[in-house]
Amino acid sequence: MAKVNKKKSKPKDPKAKKTVTIAAKSKGVPKAKNKIQDKDRTKLKKAKKKLSEHTAFKNKAKPKKPSRKAVWVKKFTLAYEEELHKLQIELLKMQKHVKNKGMRIMALFEGRDAAGKGGTIKRITEHLNPRGTRVVALLSPSDNERTQWYFQRYIQHFPSAGQIVLFDRSWYNRAMVEPVMGFCSDEQNKRFLKDVPFLEEMIVKDGIKLFKFFFSVSKDEQLRRFDSRETDPLKHFKISPVDRMAQDLWDDYTVRKFQMLNETNRTLAPWTIIRSDNKKLARLNCIKHILSQINYEDRISKKELKINPNILITGIEEIRLLEQNLLKPKELPG
Repeated sequence: MAKVNKKKSKPKDPKAKKTVTIAAKSKGVPKAKNKIQDKDRTKLKKAKKKLSEHTAFKNKAKPKKPSRKAVWVKKFTLAYEEELHKLQIELLKMQKHVKNKGMRIMALFEGRDAAGKGGTIKRITEHLNPRGTRVVALLSPSDNERTQWYFQRYIQHFPSAGQIVLFDRSWYNRAMVEPVMGFCSDEQNKRFLKDVPFLEEMIVKDGIKLFKFFFSVSKDEQLRRFDSRETDPLKHFKISPVDRMAQDLWDDYTVRKFQMLNETNRTLAPWTIIRSDNKKLARLNCIKHILSQINYEDRISKKELKINPNILITGIEEIRLLEQNLLKPKELPG
């Protein structure tokens, strides 16, 4: 009986057995080692998969069933999805108001590469009626467009009554990307910076509600996002040769950003800077800012639309920060 008790006191560890078996096979048969490595890679790929946005929010209150499997979700992710859902309902209310009143709204989304502009635009338009909302993301100018007045190809996309138009990059290409990459001359860049305040003054005085957002991302976070785009097949379209040069030309972009803000941040058409190292917080604060500027019916309380001052700052504050740290680019948040 004593022998039996000793055997029972040492329960078998299935994991240990597997480890021993794998080690034994890997010595004699090289193919087994490859199979094990393939399995490990598959496990890693499975582990990296993320739930689609809104999944946690939609399923949090559903009952347990044998056909369903529970997964761990960060509290922050769930809170973000709940907040986003609430704000997207408000955007629908706002769109209805814009249509009924015949308003015209235009928003420009600028910023460094991989700063989160496209992701924010996607969340804004996700549930809006596409008949009253347009996203404008123009390609490089054609040979014919190069002979036109610079603003001509943008003006034709301006909103009509009851429309919301979002520009994923705009005429401000001539303020940063084009001069840094050598796509325009210094004369063209200087003329643009002098002319654009007058254009935007005419836009605002004609009754168009104009938003100008600059998404500010840090250098380290930008590199991390570039690496993610390189490895994710669903994000390959987001990376281009121009994007890959952004890290090397970081300081040049900083100088051009400073020039642009100094010349074009005006009372009638001010810049709003959004710190976007945390993309989710950047999206929420951008939407809140838009909603807080439109006085539509049945709007949620001001407290619920309160902006995080660490995420969203004014153009004047950003200019002051750049003035103080222009020679110390490492001190700048983007």
